[in-house]
Amino acid sequence: MKRITIDPITRLEGHGKIEIFLNDSGNVENAYLQIPELRGFEKFSEGRLAEDMPQITSRICGVCPVAHHFASTKALDNAFNTQPTETAKKLRELMYCGYVIYDHILHFYFLGGPDFVVGPDAPKGDRNIIGVIGKVGVEIGKDVIKHRAYGQKITRILGGKPTHPVCGLPGGISKGLNEEERNEIESMAESCVKFSEFSLNFFKDTVLKNKAYLDLIKSEAYTLETYNMGLVDKNNNLNFYDGMVRVKSPIDEEYASFEGSHYMDYIEEHVEPWTYMKYPYLKEIGWKGLNGGVDSGIYRVGPLGRINVIDGFTTPLANEAYKELIETLGKPVNSTLAFHWARLIELLYASEKVLELSRDKNILKQDLRNKVGLPTEGVGVVEAARGTLFHHYKLTEDARIERANMIVATTNNAGAICMSVRDAAKGMISNGKVNDGILNKVEMAFRAYDPCFACATHCLPGTSPIEISIYNKDSSLLKRLGRGI
Repeated sequence: MKRITIDPITRLEGHGKIEIFLNDSGNVENAYLQIPELRGFEKFSEGRLAEDMPQITSRICGVCPVAHHFASTKALDNAFNTQPTETAKKLRELMYCGYVIYDHILHFYFLGGPDFVVGPDAPKGDRNIIGVIGKVGVEIGKDVIKHRAYGQKITRILGGKPTHPVCGLPGGISKGLNEEERNEIESMAESCVKFSEFSLNFFKDTVLKNKAYLDLIKSEAYTLETYNMGLVDKNNNLNFYDGMVRVKSPIDEEYASFEGSHYMDYIEEHVEPWTYMKYPYLKEIGWKGLNGGVDSGIYRVGPLGRINVIDGFTTPLANEAYKELIETLGKPVNSTLAFHWARLIELLYASEKVLELSRDKNILKQDLRNKVGLPTEGVGVVEAARGTLFHHYKLTEDARIERANMIVATTNNAGAICMSVRDAAKGMISNGKVNDGILNKVEMAFRAYDPCFACATHCLPGTSPIEISIYNKDSSLLKRLGRGI
């Protein structure tokens, strides 16, 4: 059996490799996404002061620190039996939407977009932001950089720093907003709304009007039927920061709607021996292996998962864009590559939401924090750019972390990502014919999820297996050392 290895996989946060196995006919027998890095945040959080967790966990990742910061802060709200003031909640959501702006711009233009803008078969050296700027022009490239910086500036104004914020406190937030800052955020938001509209139109012109790209999006190789999960408000509209966790089936029926604190009643995690990434699944349905469909407990989160569980957006422009996507692709949307389209609609929503909140004069109030109660146990849930994120802490009597669990967005997507990679490999490789463009199309299957493997890999209690291979300068294996293998 022939083996093809893509190592390292590219344009993602973290590290990973893909192993593809061909049968004697040169067709794909199976393919695996393997994550070799380990992050042990749950274990080394134990014994830490609970109030330090929003700062500690924001270091899990430099791409999605705001998501971890506020999932952690919300878990502490819950654990200390308090809730933020109305002003603090608005400020948290305002900052959160700023984070979504810079994160979604990063993925579309820097990580995922080159596959469409430059082309999936273009030389690998051109499939990057420099290649994108070469295609779209320097002025648009400057706009990309400027508006990503706007998202980070909103985070800095409210969170203290553009990365790894320090503002979240149980029961509230540490810093309010003044009129000068509000005006600046409003001005940036107005520009971000226009840039988001441009980005959506650019996607339509570049991708949707290109028959080859549209056929690729709708192809069987990039189609996967799973359950979908995301946060919704009381009207089942999208909310990144708060709401109920809604799950819908592959045939667009509501499967569950639950408070985030009840996640353990609905989600369990499966472990495979060949990767450090765990595989969450819907508990009642059970683990049925890496299979899709109604009878499998695997689900998707993130922009596509959210598009499939919501009934709409609360902002007008994003809601119209959402309707256009559904009219084009139907619902549920099962095309993995449609993640990119959904992501740009969310960019527009986040920009509109920042504009809406910045124009709310009540956001200038200084009632920033409520009192806290005695330490207990708490769960915080937010919609990270990549999908639903859970933080769960059990506290000691002196408010230290006794036990912690985090189910990160990419972890929630783990099973779906593996299946998408496998299906893309089967759809793209036949008769043993492989080239760089074909392998890049296999990578496009995981890249659509905007995965963050630096966030997603965690360990179960105790030691974790590790294998070290030592090679000489001729690439011959000299020695293999192992623990727990």
